[in-house]
Amino acid sequence: MSATGAVLTRPPVQTGGAPGVLPQVVLAVVCGGYAIGAALGWGSPELALFMGDFGLSLAAFAAAVSCFLYARRHHGRFRPAWLLFAASSAMAGIGNGVWGWYEVVLRAPVPSPSLADFCFLLFAPPAIVGLLVLAKRPVTKAGWVCLGLDAWLIGGSLLTLSWSLALAHTAHFQGQSVPQGALALAYPLLDIVLVSMVLALHFKRSSAHRSAINTAIAALALTVLCDALFSSPLLREHYRSGQILDAGWFAGSMLLTYAPWVARRLNGGDVADDEGKRAAHRPPQVPGTRPIAGSLAALTPYLAAAVCTLGILYNVLDGRRIDRVVLFTGCTVVLALVVRQGIMLLDNITLTQELAQKENHFRSLVQGSSDVIMIAAPTGILRYVSPAAAGVYGRNAEELVGSELASLIHPEDLGRVVHEVRRFLAARPEDEPTTRIECRFRAGGRRSGVEKWLNVESTVNRHHGGLIFNSRDVTERVRLQAQLQHNASHDALTDLPNRALFTERVSQALTGRRASDPGTAVLYIDLDGFKQVNDTIGHQAGDELLVQAARRLAESVRAGDTAARLGGDEFAALIMGDGTRDHAAREHRIHEIADRLRIRLSDPYKIDGRDVRVAASIGVAFAEPGITPGPLMRNADLAMYRAKQAGKGCVKLYAPQMQDDVVRRAELATKLRTALHDGEFALLHQPVVELAGGRITAVAALARWRSAQGILFTPAEFLRVGDRGRLKEDGDRTAELGRWQLEEAVQQAAGRHRAGHPVPVAVRISAHRLLDRALPPKSIEALLSRHGLPSGSLVLELSDTDPRIPLEELERRLVALRRLGVRIALDGFGSGAAAIGALRRLPVDVLRLDRDLVDGVVESARLHKITSGLLRIASDLGMQSVADGVDLPEQIVALRSMGCTHGQGMAFSGPLDEHRLRRALAQEVYPVPGPGSEGRAVVLSGTGLPVRHVKKGREPVSPGRTLGELPRRFGPGEVRDGAEPVTHPPLRPNSETSVPPT
Repeated sequence: MSATGAVLTRPPVQTGGAPGVLPQVVLAVVCGGYAIGAALGWGSPELALFMGDFGLSLAAFAAAVSCFLYARRHHGRFRPAWLLFAASSAMAGIGNGVWGWYEVVLRAPVPSPSLADFCFLLFAPPAIVGLLVLAKRPVTKAGWVCLGLDAWLIGGSLLTLSWSLALAHTAHFQGQSVPQGALALAYPLLDIVLVSMVLALHFKRSSAHRSAINTAIAALALTVLCDALFSSPLLREHYRSGQILDAGWFAGSMLLTYAPWVARRLNGGDVADDEGKRAAHRPPQVPGTRPIAGSLAALTPYLAAAVCTLGILYNVLDGRRIDRVVLFTGCTVVLALVVRQGIMLLDNITLTQELAQKENHFRSLVQGSSDVIMIAAPTGILRYVSPAAAGVYGRNAEELVGSELASLIHPEDLGRVVHEVRRFLAARPEDEPTTRIECRFRAGGRRSGVEKWLNVESTVNRHHGGLIFNSRDVTERVRLQAQLQHNASHDALTDLPNRALFTERVSQALTGRRASDPGTAVLYIDLDGFKQVNDTIGHQAGDELLVQAARRLAESVRAGDTAARLGGDEFAALIMGDGTRDHAAREHRIHEIADRLRIRLSDPYKIDGRDVRVAASIGVAFAEPGITPGPLMRNADLAMYRAKQAGKGCVKLYAPQMQDDVVRRAELATKLRTALHDGEFALLHQPVVELAGGRITAVAALARWRSAQGILFTPAEFLRVGDRGRLKEDGDRTAELGRWQLEEAVQQAAGRHRAGHPVPVAVRISAHRLLDRALPPKSIEALLSRHGLPSGSLVLELSDTDPRIPLEELERRLVALRRLGVRIALDGFGSGAAAIGALRRLPVDVLRLDRDLVDGVVESARLHKITSGLLRIASDLGMQSVADGVDLPEQIVALRSMGCTHGQGMAFSGPLDEHRLRRALAQEVYPVPGPGSEGRAVVLSGTGLPVRHVKKGREPVSPGRTLGELPRRFGPGEVRDGAEPVTHPPLRPNSETSVPPT
């Protein structure tokens, strides 16, 4: 046997140990002790009578109790048999008890017939029925007929033999009465029937409880043998209770007591009463052999007929006349044998036809199956291969038969297959009847030179110590699985690793053998201006740009590095370290790599015959000791967005303070959330004054946060939303605060209208917020109706002129609002080129000049001309103009001379609470300098609460700018920018950003 073939050799199956030795020893000692006592006469006639009668009675009752208890505890198919054996033993116990009552207690001879004889006669019928229950039940009517014929063949032959030897003399009664003669014949006849059943069923017993059934049959056979000896005239005339014959009955009862509990245990478990488990543990039958029990069962009818023939020959050779009983019995035995042979012949013909049909059916299934069926012998040699091998493996079945199975398996898969086969053969068949093995099989012929490997899945079953392989080609399925796995870990557009695979590669780099290399770095890359490509030349061109960028990125990294697409226009690269320990050297190396990638990705892209340019912002984070993939990638992401904030198209290395900024923003967002929840925001209003006469024509709503110290802070720092919506939660808080500001402004304006101050209220709102579907025009109409504010009293100041905003949609939204009577103001005009485009496309009623155009309008002649030109444009378009940040009287004079109609700033008043605002509205006008005047205007006080200022300059236009940034003046004694305390309220620009303490 080859080494490979030895793998298929079936290991021995452990079926559990034999029954315990101690019960068998105890049984042998008890039976042997009784036999020795009976042989020695028990020492006295009285003890011999007691042991011969009541000893047998106790043994029979012990068998009855044992069988009954077993049947009560085990509810299996053989439970009725043990109950019948219990009843049979109980009859024997009662009979022996009655016999002892006469002999031991009454000291009188046992009458004939008596109650003891009646009980002894009832011993055989339950035992016979119990044996029928233990036997295999025939599945056909012919089987039941053959079972009856077999019993009669055995019984008839025994009757013939016993009648010729002894029963013929007993039948003459020899002076006995009819009951006595009938009783004398009943004993041997019942014994003959019982013996017939024992012999007939011994070879037809069920395989389950084999040991228990064998023991029960042996017990009944020993009892019948003793009954036969007792029935013979030679022993019956000299029989006395307590003699050696009683030892046989005693041993039969003890064997029947032990029989139910003799079944073997499997691995210390429950009694094996399942025929399937026994069959599974039985060693495989060698082909061509037949069990001895089966051979004896087949010869049983012929042996019975031979015994019957010997009985007749005995009478002939003895010179006696053949008795009619013997002749009748012999004829019926021969007739039964002929009938049985006819039934068996017909049954064999039927079975032969069924076998031929099943064989043809099996051959059709096997040969017509698309799966390849192979049978491997214990040596590992293929003994059978189905014809499907020609279509699957490209080799004829005849060519494969006789070859080793190992020669077909790929060498790389052979070790795994051998391990699985050994494990499968070592397992118990009932626990694992089959197994599945997937490996590569050789396909094609070596002679033709065309050879390939197929992925084959095989279902393996045991077969006579070898194996049956039911194999099918799953190459396409394996390829599909590999493709699906590739698609799950790679980007569909660029075929680069996706975020999941990139994270896995980063994890491997941080935990593998190069985990201690500090030079490993992660690069996050974002394409600046990619959205404009999609908006201008289409998404298909944007996809082509991404494909080309991915190709450039993959070509620019080394073989051991990883380039990935994380989503959208964001890419990443994992750069493995080179072992450099010098911090400056590794930063220089990575910075050079990142800058080279930036330059390469920023080169023009050729798309549809045109050159398209985008820039690349790159953030770099190094793998510090102990860092995990999540924080490392987060650090690179933060560095990348810091690069975008720094002007785009550059490289930034991660620094710890970047994370500190994120933490600070989270803390500020938490404070803002608490302030919104606790109602700490207040709404102030700053008057909008007509520059010609000082009349208040409108008020601008401004939100302030009232801190725990009683100071009002502007919420700009809390509401700055990162680029491209990185801080989405901040954006949600901006929208929430914007809703609160709009509703509060409308509600307070309605109250002022009812109080006799019908001035319009201006509320700043960003274009992003105005385009939000959560704020349709109908919701603004419902808000005005709910509070009773006329539609013409609301002015929406459009504060966001981002060029990325779709002007068509914004125009439609503004037109719908103007139909409701809402006036539209363009805020921050003059701060960028986008405002000119918005002025050209959007329906605007009011133009608000940016404070950058107002601050130097007096000192700068150039700025004076620019501002003057913009005001002329507003005048030509029929718009009102409002100058934002008018802090000085000189600015009032200059702006009025240029044609500006309205102004807002500290030259008139700061933001006022509701009480002071109504006082100002009651005065109606502010004093304004006349032409040529150089005096200052009167500045009205605001809420009287101090406001902290930290920086100067126009705040960038962002969604956070929606609420307006008009500061309060300093309170007495407060320090500003490190200066000495001041005692008078200095004028400050109204756009300074107030930052609350953190």
